[in-house]
Amino acid sequence: MPYPVAPTWCVIYPAFVNDSALLNQLLTGILILDDRLTIRYVNSSAESLLDHSAKRLLGEPFTAAFYQCSLASETLMECLNSEQTVLNAEAQFALHSGHNIRVETSIQTVEQPFGRALLLELKQVDQLRRINQEDQQRNQLFATQHLLRGMAHEIKNPLGGLRGAAQLLARQLPDESLTDYTDLIISQSDRLRYLVDRLLGPVKRGESKETNIHEVLERVARTLVYEYGDSLNLVRDYDPSLPDIQVVAEACEQVFLNIAQNAAQAMSGEGTITIKTRVEHQLTLFGQRYRQCAVVTLTDNGPGIPAELRDTLFYPLISGRAEGTGLGLSLAQNLVHQHKGKIDFDSSPGKTRFSVYLPYLSAENGNEVTDDH
Repeated sequence: MPYPVAPTWCVIYPAFVNDSALLNQLLTGILILDDRLTIRYVNSSAESLLDHSAKRLLGEPFTAAFYQCSLASETLMECLNSEQTVLNAEAQFALHSGHNIRVETSIQTVEQPFGRALLLELKQVDQLRRINQEDQQRNQLFATQHLLRGMAHEIKNPLGGLRGAAQLLARQLPDESLTDYTDLIISQSDRLRYLVDRLLGPVKRGESKETNIHEVLERVARTLVYEYGDSLNLVRDYDPSLPDIQVVAEACEQVFLNIAQNAAQAMSGEGTITIKTRVEHQLTLFGQRYRQCAVVTLTDNGPGIPAELRDTLFYPLISGRAEGTGLGLSLAQNLVHQHKGKIDFDSSPGKTRFSVYLPYLSAENGNEVTDDH
């Protein structure tokens, strides 16, 4: 019979009641396992690390929290029986969500009301790398936007003068056939102005409202079907429990469409794109902790992103295609940052995955939503 789960658990084991709020503030994942390696306590960081809620983990075997782990059950039992302490041992976890993580694990025995238990501390090894990547991404975005605003000012003013001069010249020409040349100047000036506006992205964020993200993704899917037909296979892996989220629906649609179209074009319209939605709990983005984040992942089985493009992938005007403008991902990153979210990607031949993280925010001031969804 499985052990009782929260809130009954808190009544039976009151030793953690006073400490649970403090433990939930730790960036280190904390697990308590009994002598049968059943999970009896899990803090918020461990929930996020293992991609499962405490309600689902409590009372379950430790092995149920992941698909595969290099930390063998025999090792845990040996630590428990001999009261050994293990410090900073590296372990790899393959989670049910499909993510692979490396953690630094410390193990020690503790006495609990239910008997001898194991205390596991899990610290993600690549957490510092992720924080550095977030800082780099944010600084890159700010620097790019600053540069583009300066460029836009220097380009749009002369363009306006050229366009106005061409219009005045067209009125003075004696032969109407010569206006083809002035019309060309005007049209090309307009095209360059439009390009600069696209580089800058939207001036205003737009109106956010409660949005079903699956409806947005379905509009993106329909657009792809219209463009590529049956040659492009779309696989949907939606989490039906995903709550509505406060976002600018049109902006999110543009983000997902840009990523999906890049994937389709990389595969020449023939391949598979998997669209997955999940909720992650207690996630930290750019130094801000959020109770819940919607995560939309788009995975394709194309050739992968060339290694020479990966460090500059979100820069404007950077494209792996000769006919590409290099504006899609730059614009997508800008729109996601306006929602206080981020875009991650990893790529290898045969599998490229883009993950868009959108935190649950209030409509009034963009702060974290603290009520339960």
